[in-house]
Amino acid sequence: MSTHTYFALIAIVGYLLGSIPFGYLLVKIFQRRDIRQTGSGNIGATNVARSSPALGILTLLLDAIKGFVAVGVAVGLVGGSDRMRSPHFYTAMALAALCAVLGHMFPIWLKFRGGKGVATGVGAFVAIVPKAVLIAICVFAALVALFRYVSLGSIAAAAALPAVIYLLYVQRGLPMQSVFAAAVAASLLIIAKHHQNISRLLAGTEHRFSLRRG
Repeated sequence: MSTHTYFALIAIVGYLLGSIPFGYLLVKIFQRRDIRQTGSGNIGATNVARSSPALGILTLLLDAIKGFVAVGVAVGLVGGSDRMRSPHFYTAMALAALCAVLGHMFPIWLKFRGGKGVATGVGAFVAIVPKAVLIAICVFAALVALFRYVSLGSIAAAAALPAVIYLLYVQRGLPMQSVFAAAVAASLLIIAKHHQNISRLLAGTEHRFSLRRG
C-alpha cells in the first residue's frame, strides 16, 4: 500500500470517527428529543449539559475519546508500514486529528451540521502533544473561572494551542511542523465555529457558566 493510500485511509477513518454525533445520539436515546431543537442547537457537550449535566459530561468524554481513537488508528496504520519515516508519522497523526475535528464539525449523518470541535480536538491532540494540550486546558480553566464564559475559554484555548506546540516542539527541532499546521487549521475552524458566541460576548449577552441549573 502506498503512502498516499495510507494517508487517504487515515483521513477517511478520522473523519468518520469524528462524525459520530454522540451528543445528538445520547439526547435522542435518553430524552427522546433532538438536541438541535433546544438551547443553542449545538450537538456538543455544553448545549447537552443545559438539559442534562450527566449527558453533557458523557458527551464531552465520548467526543474526546473519538478524537483520541482517530489518532490511535493512524498510529496503528503507520506503525505497520516500513515505508514511512518519522516526519510522515507525525503527519499521519496530524491528519487524523484534523479530520476528526472536521468530522465533528461537519458530520455527514446530520447534513454536515455538527458541533464546534473543542472536545474532539482536545482528545485528538492530547494523543500527540499532551503537554501543549494541558497548557491549553489551563488557559481554558483560568478564563472560565475568572469570567464564567465557556465560549471565551474555548476560543482562548484554541488560539493558544498552536503557539504552545510551536514553542514546546517545533522550535526545539522536533519534526512536528505538520502537527503545528493541523493545530493552526483546527484552531481557526474552532474559532470560526464560535462566531455567534463572539458576537454575544461583544454584545454582553453571552450565557455565563453556572453549576446551578436554571
